Amino acid sequence: MIRRNASSTTPYYLLAALDHRIDDLGELAPATPDQSIYLDIFARTFWMGAVITVICLLLAYPLAYLLANLPTRKSNQLMILVLLPFWTSILVRVAAWIVLLQSGGLINGALLKLGLIDQPLQLANTRTATVIGFVHFFIMLLTLTIYANFRQLSPSYRKAAADLGAGGLQTFLYVVLPLTLPGIMVGAFLAFVLAIGDYVTPQLLGGSNELLMPQLIIQQIGRRADLPLAAALSLILMVVISIAYLACARWLKLERT
Repeated sequence: MIRRNASSTTPYYLLAALDHRIDDLGELAPATPDQSIYLDIFARTFWMGAVITVICLLLAYPLAYLLANLPTRKSNQLMILVLLPFWTSILVRVAAWIVLLQSGGLINGALLKLGLIDQPLQLANTRTATVIGFVHFFIMLLTLTIYANFRQLSPSYRKAAADLGAGGLQTFLYVVLPLTLPGIMVGAFLAFVLAIGDYVTPQLLGGSNELLMPQLIIQQIGRRADLPLAAALSLILMVVISIAYLACARWLKLERT
């Protein structure tokens, strides 16, 4: 113990952030069950980021396709609606969803009047509320990145595919989708990184029942004043983001070549 604590550096906090420790024999060992919480929170954070990214992608791709193929006037009008969340403050967006999702909010009120439910649903302070809040904003990012690819897609490609006997589905799978993959990749990266790093939206919409990593880091700083552990958790989060960035950049570089 004296030899281990005499060093100017220590792996204690980094190991603790990964639910591990150095035992009395100086060997690496898993943390005790009551202290093994961080890997679960990491997994929940990354899972939420992946789910939000997939939902945004499924909604943004057809919306970007519609924007690219509508007449200019209608496309500009729809683009204003797409950009509206970007022009709205994050606190205003979150506050609006709190009003809509609470027990006496507009959504529960409408469902009760339609007779679809007998009592108000618990929508606020849940994981579902967090997903809704993220999707509302991030769908704009994916729509814009995919829309940029659609605008660069020449109509002659589809005509050439049709001349070669390709149907609508084949043209989409073998011509349109591959040419719009860069926009999908960039938008998915942005949505994933922003989702796992955001604090305000999960804190106000999801509450503290199921913590995500940004909330845990803020707790270590504000409530416990445990700056070394907060730094270790932030470092791991930054490493994951860096790996995602390098993978995205590598794929885009290979795609260009």
